[in-house]
Amino acid sequence: MGRDFELPMEATVGATPEEVWEAISTGPGIDSWFMGRTEVAGGVVRTAFGGFDLPPSRVTDAEPGRHLAHSSDKGDDGRFVAYEFMIEGRERGSTLVRMVTSGFLPGDDWHDEFEAMSKGLEMYFATLVEYLGHFAGRAATPVTEFGPPVADWAAAWERLYAAIGGVPEVGDRVAVNGVEGVVYHRNSQTVGLRSGTAMYRFLQGFGGSMIASHLLFEGGEEQGARWRAWLEQLYAG
Repeated sequence: MGRDFELPMEATVGATPEEVWEAISTGPGIDSWFMGRTEVAGGVVRTAFGGFDLPPSRVTDAEPGRHLAHSSDKGDDGRFVAYEFMIEGRERGSTLVRMVTSGFLPGDDWHDEFEAMSKGLEMYFATLVEYLGHFAGRAATPVTEFGPPVADWAAAWERLYAAIGGVPEVGDRVAVNGVEGVVYHRNSQTVGLRSGTAMYRFLQGFGGSMIASHLLFEGGEEQGARWRAWLEQLYAG
């Protein structure tokens, strides 16, 4: 058993094709909206997330300002993930960005992994759009922290929402752990808010922990300890 999948997403952003290209094709650019830390060198995209290395993704096509595609190699079980970006300049300095993620998920439990992947990709693409609209050209420092193991995800989300004043809607202004921001995305497994100097994201980790996956345009990785302590306190007991 297993499943081929394809997840297309697109948006028009207030950034130039050159700014979009920088965001999707360079390590500092990808660091500013995707997960963890990424290096692009020698035609290979390498991403590390929370101490784990994702399979290398080899660039299969690159047309600066227009098209980028890269894919991991197929594993023995057929698993692979491929990313494709199409960029089209529009009027008044705006750009249409289309991201298509495709691949194959093996095993009888592919459905749970597919749901987690699709919800996470919705968050990452929304973050790319937000980045291009508010921080284009700037490089973020990614901070990734894992909370304690979660046994009941419904209860875990209730705790998080209580900490930010209730279940938020996109556009709401909220506060969490001493920072304020506007909610730019929420689905059943993620929530993200933007301040003037950062984007703060919480994701339901497939491994069983709430993840703080933040992007800081001021300050650095030393803030990770603060968010780790906050998660541990939130989910203590």
